[in-house]
Order: sequence, then structure tokens, then C-alpha cells
Amino acid sequence: MLVNRRNLRIEWAQCDPAGIVFYPQYLIIFDTSTGQLFERTGLSASAIRAKYGIVGFPLVECGAKFLLPCHFDDAVTIESQIGEWGRTSFTVRHLALKAGKAAVEGFEKRIWASRRADGGIKPESVPAEVKVSLSDASGRTRLG
Repeated sequence: MLVNRRNLRIEWAQCDPAGIVFYPQYLIIFDTSTGQLFERTGLSASAIRAKYGIVGFPLVECGAKFLLPCHFDDAVTIESQIGEWGRTSFTVRHLALKAGKAAVEGFEKRIWASRRADGGIKPESVPAEVKVSLSDASGRTRLG
């Protein structure tokens, strides 16, 4: 699978009074990391929405396992990749590394969604070319 890595430094606003990352901040970090993973296909999030006529990839389930605390000013690497594909869903696995050690393991289960006629959303099949692009560990299979 294609792995996207991003480096970040923990900011004061992400921390609780003890100076440890406040756990909901990881959901924001994971959400941003998912967007960056999809950009590795060669299309921005808005370009993917336009090309495939979708509203996006709504989150339907998420979770995290906290292994080491991350503190204000820590350098962290987030590794994100597709963990599994469903027909209309996919799971993104995230790993936060601090000094090369696993600090947080997380996942997001999302659906590929389009707009229903009544304004709601409905799951659609994930296009095969999207699966191929995000499954290519080399990152050379691009959309567009």
C-alpha cells in the first residue's frame, strides 16, 4: 500500500494543561493526514470530488490506541495508508511516531459518498482506479 508520511511539531494549542496532546487533536491530525494521502494520487481533495461527482469521504467509525504521550514541541511523524478496502468503504490506518517509536495507532473507516436526490448522502463504489493508485506502494500510479 502507498504510505504517506508527514512530519509535524506538536503545538501548544493541541495540548491539555499537562502539556500532553489532548486526544481529540489526533482526530484532526488523522483527518488532515487522510487528505494528504489522497493527494498522493495526483488529485487534490476538491479535484477528486469534481472528477468523481462525490461529496467526499465521510467518517463512519474511528479509533485510537495511545502508546506513548506526545508533548508540546515534540517532533512527530504520521504514517497513513489504506488498511483495507470494502465495496463502498475503506479504512485508513495511521501511526504516529515519536523519536521512531509508536506513540499512537489510529484508524478511520470512511465511505465514498455521493449526494442523493433528497440532499442526503449515499455510499458509492470506490472506483477501481482510486484503489489501484492508493494500493501502489511506489506512488507512481496517478489519477487524472
